[in-house]
Amino acid sequence: MPSVPHGWYAVLRSRELRAGKVVALHYFGRALIAFRGADGRAAVRDAHCPHYGAHLGVGGKVVDGTVECPFHGWRFGTDGRCVEAPFAVRTPKVSIGGFPVREHSGLVFVYAGPGEPAWEVPEIEETGSRRFSSPVDDTCRARIHIQEMRENIVDESHFHYIHGQSEPPVQEWREDGPFAEARGTISRRVLGWDIHNTFDAFMYGPGVMVVRAHGPVLSVTAVALSTPVDDRTSELRMLYYLRKPARLPFLTPLLKLVFRAEALGEVREEVRIWDHKIHQARPVLLPHEKGIRALRRWYAQFYPGAESGGGAGAGAAAPLEEVGRGS
Repeated sequence: MPSVPHGWYAVLRSRELRAGKVVALHYFGRALIAFRGADGRAAVRDAHCPHYGAHLGVGGKVVDGTVECPFHGWRFGTDGRCVEAPFAVRTPKVSIGGFPVREHSGLVFVYAGPGEPAWEVPEIEETGSRRFSSPVDDTCRARIHIQEMRENIVDESHFHYIHGQSEPPVQEWREDGPFAEARGTISRRVLGWDIHNTFDAFMYGPGVMVVRAHGPVLSVTAVALSTPVDDRTSELRMLYYLRKPARLPFLTPLLKLVFRAEALGEVREEVRIWDHKIHQARPVLLPHEKGIRALRRWYAQFYPGAESGGGAGAGAAAPLEEVGRGS
């Protein structure tokens, strides 16, 4: 599997990219920088100056909405073009590479792929809603391809061994071009109580998934951001937005503490497994394990050479299909 499927990826939370600052990043096997232009818009560019190779994120600074090289003072705009080179008779016609950028839902997204993006990640309502808490932010890295991080949501059997579900859940699958949805029900014991939750996992290309879980005790929206770091490592950043209790909003901090204790340990257990597993191109799947097959068929469109998935309305939506226990 190529290490960078074509699509949108979140590389920063908006709050992490302050005006006047240069942030050094490393994703897609590339050293990168992020900064804001004079208009406040975010830019994500390659990190190394084409003049003499200095890293613009190590000692570089933002000057009048451009990033200035710490070594010789060359400046580059948010479009990557050199706009100033001290002592040069003419400004060199060089630029630093970069990505199309979108910023919404408190996140900075970049598009990794050829040409201009043909589809967009929609705004995530909960990220700006007062009905939800500030997010529980959890980031980890694992030696695994991002596709297998995504396959986790449709791996029916692991819900028993990792998440305490008595039986593999029945799920439904729907896809429409670069978008897909998995729906199902999860039942588990929390602090001695049996809790039954429904969930809807909305997938926007290979790198962004929004899972909305609803239950009698707690409703959570999990924004799952999977991003390739290099050809061996992937990052999973989870932002959990808990719905505040309508009548007892002051209990929200307590709910967040309970959630951290119950949920984040399970994520760490999965990461330990991911770090040591291998990719099975032809896994030996049981009859009820249909989700991985469905997701792999859909996910294949994001690899170089695959036919384009098209826009949001491209093609007819596939019907809802059971991908859980069948007859």
